[in-house]
Amino acid sequence: MPAPPVIADLVERFDQQGDAYKSGQYNEAQLRKEFIDPMFKALGWDMENVSGYAEAYKDVIHEDAIKIGGATKAPDYCFRIGGTRKFFLEAKKPSVDIKTDAHPAYQLRRYAWSAKLPLSILTDFEEFAVYDCRVEPNLSDKASVARVLYLNFREYVSQWEEIAKIFARESILKGSFDKFAESTKAKRGTAEVDDAFLDEIERWRADLARNLALRNPKLSQRDLNFSVQRTIDRIVFLRICEDRRVEVYGRLQALLNGEHTYRRLYQLFREADQRYNSGLFYFQKEKDRVEPPDDVTPELEIDDAVLKKIIRRLYYPDSPYEFSVLPADILGRFTSSFSAKSFASPKAIRRKSKTNRRSRKQAAFITRPLTLSITSSRTPLVSCLKIKRRNKQPSFAFSIQRAVPVHF
Repeated sequence: MPAPPVIADLVERFDQQGDAYKSGQYNEAQLRKEFIDPMFKALGWDMENVSGYAEAYKDVIHEDAIKIGGATKAPDYCFRIGGTRKFFLEAKKPSVDIKTDAHPAYQLRRYAWSAKLPLSILTDFEEFAVYDCRVEPNLSDKASVARVLYLNFREYVSQWEEIAKIFARESILKGSFDKFAESTKAKRGTAEVDDAFLDEIERWRADLARNLALRNPKLSQRDLNFSVQRTIDRIVFLRICEDRRVEVYGRLQALLNGEHTYRRLYQLFREADQRYNSGLFYFQKEKDRVEPPDDVTPELEIDDAVLKKIIRRLYYPDSPYEFSVLPADILGRFTSSFSAKSFASPKAIRRKSKTNRRSRKQAAFITRPLTLSITSSRTPLVSCLKIKRRNKQPSFAFSIQRAVPVHF
């Protein structure tokens, strides 16, 4: 497939005026309008929704206005088929060195990995890089890590068939995109975001349970398990709310400064109790609610270091997770997994810590036999994904619903 004339024109213009484009004065908005949009229009994408499709079915979503705390932002483009995401494209101004600068690559990869997309594009038109986004991003990665295709703009005309075979709208409909993604899948280093996040929460649970047992010797085994899961559920839920612009971004992150972290965190939980009609935050008895309010977690003692370690891993750049695009069913899966597990008694954990400090990682949880109920704590565990405000405002995109007890 020969390159259409518009591509040759774009390449010639960039070649002639490249110094001006790379001067730093030429910004991303100009690049998108003058180069990226025409390029992908030539690939068959309806960049301006000329077809008049409903919002849910647009080919291309322009997300450049979504800012996440000033540190990063949503990808500039999301390309979709029938409303289903296929790949992201992050555009950078031409003064950025796409080939060697690791930061833009990490930024794109954490978005696409969190959204469970196999491939995504990083480009400033001068350079065009495609990444295998099934490889878990790490802040220390070089720009070349997980990169499966790299082109200079002078190669666009000669390599147009290769580009179109993967990213043209018609090619995606015919399955070429999926075939290429499968053929380039890395042999090592790939990890599904939900599996990786599950493993991380496992470690948080073990650390938190150990600390709670040491600092709260009067906790029963039931209350220990309840406190561990409920605390982590609340933190993760509020973090997701931040990235989806339901909560103010960075409120949890602010807890990294100063002491008495849990006291300040608990105040955020109490404020959430006033905003959300859910059992996740339930500290005062309410009319028509049968279950008792939480009178355990308000009195907990938790070391600052334990909570700060968790919170730090929820924010860029330490976190590889982008919660604004994390699949909506991910927390439900976590809840189901963790509900089948119970920590040993606080006394046993303390004894383990004293007698075998070198093997602290082993002071973890005990899996209950499959004949037991999946709900092992005082009340059914919570799966976060749809919630309504108490003030009768419309529901947002995700919610909290009680998990129904399940028996094997």
